Amino acid sequence: MAGTETSAGNTQRGNTLPNGDIYVGNFAGLVPHGFGKYMWTDGTLYYGEWDTSKMTGRGVIQWPSGASYDGDLCGGFIDGTGTFKGVDGSVYKGAWRMNKKHGMGTMVYAIGDTYEGLWNEGLPDGFGKYTWVDGNIYIGGWKSGKMNGRGVMQWTNGDTLDCNWLNGLAHGKGFCKYASGACYIGTWDRGLKDGHGMFYQPGSKMPCNLEVSECVSDHDISSSSSSGNENIKSGLLFLFQKLCNTWRLCSLFHWPRRISNGTTPVFYDNSGNNLSQDSSTEPLATDNCVQDSGVDKVLVYEREYVQGVLISEKPKCHDSGMLDSGKTQEHTWQKQAGGPMETIFKGHRSYYLMLNLQLGIRYTVGKITPVPLREVRSNDFGPRARIRMYFPTEGSQYMPPHHSVNFFWKDYCPMVFRNLREMFHIDAADYMMSICGDDSLKELSSPGKSGSIFYLSQDERFVIKTLRKAELKILLKMLPKYYSHVRAYDNTLITKFFGVHRITLKGGRKVRFVVMGNMFCTELRIHRKYDLKGSTQGRSTKKQNINENTTLKDLDLSYVFHVDKPWRDALFRQISLDCMFLESQSIIDYSMLLGIHFRAPYNLKTSSSQQSSLERCGIPDCELLQYEEKSSWKGFLLVAHEPGTTVGGSHIRGSMVRASEAGSEEVDLVLPGTGRFRVQLGVNMPARARKVHEDMNTELENPNTIEEYDVVLYLGIIDILQEYNMSKRVEHAVKSLKFDPLSISAVDPNSYSKRFVKFLESVFPEQD
Repeated sequence: MAGTETSAGNTQRGNTLPNGDIYVGNFAGLVPHGFGKYMWTDGTLYYGEWDTSKMTGRGVIQWPSGASYDGDLCGGFIDGTGTFKGVDGSVYKGAWRMNKKHGMGTMVYAIGDTYEGLWNEGLPDGFGKYTWVDGNIYIGGWKSGKMNGRGVMQWTNGDTLDCNWLNGLAHGKGFCKYASGACYIGTWDRGLKDGHGMFYQPGSKMPCNLEVSECVSDHDISSSSSSGNENIKSGLLFLFQKLCNTWRLCSLFHWPRRISNGTTPVFYDNSGNNLSQDSSTEPLATDNCVQDSGVDKVLVYEREYVQGVLISEKPKCHDSGMLDSGKTQEHTWQKQAGGPMETIFKGHRSYYLMLNLQLGIRYTVGKITPVPLREVRSNDFGPRARIRMYFPTEGSQYMPPHHSVNFFWKDYCPMVFRNLREMFHIDAADYMMSICGDDSLKELSSPGKSGSIFYLSQDERFVIKTLRKAELKILLKMLPKYYSHVRAYDNTLITKFFGVHRITLKGGRKVRFVVMGNMFCTELRIHRKYDLKGSTQGRSTKKQNINENTTLKDLDLSYVFHVDKPWRDALFRQISLDCMFLESQSIIDYSMLLGIHFRAPYNLKTSSSQQSSLERCGIPDCELLQYEEKSSWKGFLLVAHEPGTTVGGSHIRGSMVRASEAGSEEVDLVLPGTGRFRVQLGVNMPARARKVHEDMNTELENPNTIEEYDVVLYLGIIDILQEYNMSKRVEHAVKSLKFDPLSISAVDPNSYSKRFVKFLESVFPEQD
């Protein structure tokens, strides 16, 4: 085909290519360059700008299906800003990167729903607003196309829910304001109310003003738009302020994120209805504190939910202090909303300590991982088994510059702890990403009695605890025997150690850390936590100090737990072995950390909801029938174990326990609506909890007063770094003058071990 010379020196002509495609436009030599039209053999058409054979600049693409794109392209990809019209009538207008929606954009779906906000790799991700065709609105965080992070949902009937979200469901601290004026402040778990909360009837005084702040700090905007693009910032600011001015909601919009396309989330309570029809907005009982006429009825109730089922409600009278106004109530709400942990941010007292720890662990793990795996030797435990390094801010020949402060790093017995991590199937890359990734650590707001500070990795797989010098010496001293014990007994309940480190800061201040496995790293909510030693002196918690985050003690425990006989036998066999090891190391003051996940009372669930939940878990009817025949007395579903189908712990190792109810087979625990869990010793153990009344005659006279719950248990022996030394001997002698010697914690290792096991046997009694 003949060509013509353009003023720019480019040749304009049309060619039919060997593959059948047709191009008409400008060329630079033999390649398209400038403006041109390209038609593929399948009918796809592009007309727009080219740069050395690549679609680059402004252009339009039309597909045979009827879809079209009008906007920027770069290097042959849709990249920049533009408008895409889908075959189904959906329209997206906004930013693109490499053929995927990425950045600020607006999507109008074919069904009429609209999303305005940030996108990442083709999915809503970041901060955004979703409006359903029926008028319901969500504004807040997104991740991978689902509501995730902090956000607010408003229904057309006036109900609003301000809460943390996970995978499209309310999950975490939050509050719900109903159109009637009532309010519930509490915790949600996968869309269901779960745990303790406060219900305020219409007309009651709230603990804070529950209003959306009409100003957005620079920090909030920069957090929502990590790209730093000023257009995105302006769009988010406009979007946020528009919503704030439209609604008068309460929200401190923390880190936001995103929703599933075109699907309306429904939040179920015990009635099975959606939130706008929530029958639980009416209190179960209001006449307990209602006095004679002329005295106002109770307006505030303390509630406890388990998987959306309201299991207890206590009215709060006017003299209880719950209705007091002022700073006290606002502080209480803020403390409740914040929870027991806080993420370490720049300016936090632990910020540079966290950076130093992350830099050091990244360096140590990166240095030791390439070394071929081998058996540990005696010199791997010795005083020379250390990695030392200086980290100057300007960097050195061994490491790049960093943004923390100068510090010295010491890593203890790196080969030993590398092997321990391997024993528990912890991948080195996963370990570093969990602790040293882009996310910050979380600090527990309530340090332990020892004065140690605890940190959690963002994924909560690992706990990092500061150590005293004496504790570090004990750990290093017992490490060879500890290593042998853990290697010999797969199912040991003793704390799992994965690394010991020391940071030396300017001025000589030394901070020692130990990295441990978090035994409560589970998808299930832990409703109660107990620290059990077997002693009684000082082993109770003051009532006024108890909240849902409190770790309770021996005398606070009002339940006994019945577990399957083979599990109980295996449990106490392992506890005895672990106690023998600790006794051989002269260790005392250890305790059994017990976590309890309560399941909703079975009699309050409908059979239809149970069946639908089982179907979502993928449980065949045949397995359900087998289960009902074998263990119909329980509210659990135990099925034969299938490798690869279960949700395990973060560092599970060892053999599975066998259930007599399933023919002594290895089993998985299926929790309807939640998942399928691998049952191991101390991990995901189903049990039956029975409330123990102080007056046992009450149960004998009225069997209806017996309280029983299906529970899932998590067990582990913690605090194993206290020797029975001279100071403990003196403590025993002094306290024995005032208290029963058998009731105090400081006793010799042999007595401590026997008392510990005996107490646990009473907590886990044998079944008749």
